Amino acid sequence: MPSEKDGVMIILSSPSGAGKTTLVNLLSKKDNYVISVSHTTRNPRPGEINHKDYYFVNDNEFQRLIKNEEFLEYAKVFNNYYGTTRTPVIDNLNKGKNVLFDIDWQGADQLKNKKLDFKLISFFILPPSKEVLFQRLSNRDMRDKLIAEERMKQFGRDVLHWINYDYVIINDEIEKCYNKIDNLIEAELNDGSKDYDLNFVRNHIEKLTS
Repeated sequence: MPSEKDGVMIILSSPSGAGKTTLVNLLSKKDNYVISVSHTTRNPRPGEINHKDYYFVNDNEFQRLIKNEEFLEYAKVFNNYYGTTRTPVIDNLNKGKNVLFDIDWQGADQLKNKKLDFKLISFFILPPSKEVLFQRLSNRDMRDKLIAEERMKQFGRDVLHWINYDYVIINDEIEKCYNKIDNLIEAELNDGSKDYDLNFVRNHIEKLTS
């Protein structure tokens, strides 16, 4: 059983461009919250810092970490590997830190299946519409619309995994979305009442996938 002194694992997943990374960064500003920094084989985006945003490694190093069973979870996403190493996560949880995971559904499934002796709360973030998502993807530092279109195709497959999460949150406005997640985390930690409408979520997903 998890100890009251232990930290909590908090997963945020989303289709590419739905805003999970921004939300993780906002949550990390709370006292006692830390971000689990993933390893990745992809190239840094403008402004990203090695050892802060990601540990940027080559394929050989990533395969070495897999072979040595150092990952809690890893997945290949858009032809690049992403993974979470075990030791820093467990160390932070044992110190009572709440650990935030910015990972996709594949990583989230693996992390849940580990059945670690720590409380886990999972959130799946969705855009208000496919049109808004395409606009967000197109506004990234992407040199053409082809990459955005590729991610839109993946969106239809990714969204099907919402059912495996504790909560699905629509990111129509970042501050509102952050407050919703923050309130649900506090309710989970303190056995409080939860403002969550599953029927609204189901209707929204039906619109996104129709």
